[in-house]
Order: sequence, then C-alpha cells, then structure tokens
Amino acid sequence: MSAAAELVPDEDFVRVCRLDELPEVGVAAADIGGTIVAIVRAKDGSVHAVDDTCSHANVSLSEGELDGCTLECWLHGSRFDIRTGEPSGPPAIVPINVYPVKIDGDDVYVATTPQNMER
Repeated sequence: MSAAAELVPDEDFVRVCRLDELPEVGVAAADIGGTIVAIVRAKDGSVHAVDDTCSHANVSLSEGELDGCTLECWLHGSRFDIRTGEPSGPPAIVPINVYPVKIDGDDVYVATTPQNMER
C-alpha cells in the first residue's frame, strides 16, 4: 500500500492503494491523515473501510480475522460488522467508525470523514 494517501481534488476522499495491493479476501491497514483505517476486501469482492482500532481493547483490527462481513479483534474476540461498524456482542459494546469507499479503475479511495461518527 502507498505510504501516504493522496488527496483527490474537490473531494473528501483520498487514494489509499490499488485493488491489487489488497488481499483477495482480508484486511490491510492504511494511514489517512493520521487516522489508521482497516481496508477490508470481503469474499464478494466489496471493499470497506473501518477504524483500525478496537473500541474495547485499543488494538489493531487489521491484525484480526475476517469472517464474511464481520471483522474479529485478535485480542478478546470482539466482532464488528464492516458495513455498519456495529459490534455483534461483548466484550465490545461501542461501534467503530465506517468510512465510505470509492473504487475508480484500479484505485481505492476512502473518505476522510466517517459516515457514522462513533456514538
């Protein structure tokens, strides 16, 4: 993945990587203006972006396991829906931020502002 995200003029999206830089199915971390975001490619090929930090234990979610549309934290097993950021059960009870994603050709762009600010 690129070391620095590139701002797209007149948009609130930054280019974070090429599609071929993501795992076929899995998670990679990207730094977007100082915020670490987990870029997730699901089995169906869809690409999602969520905060990379677990709301329960403050550890990297990109090091966890992806199961369908659920990202599991490696430390205590908190699980989050990559589409909504909602936790699916304890120990996490606070949702994580979800960022809109755009694909343009082979490039992946992520919004600089989450669509569901943490509650």
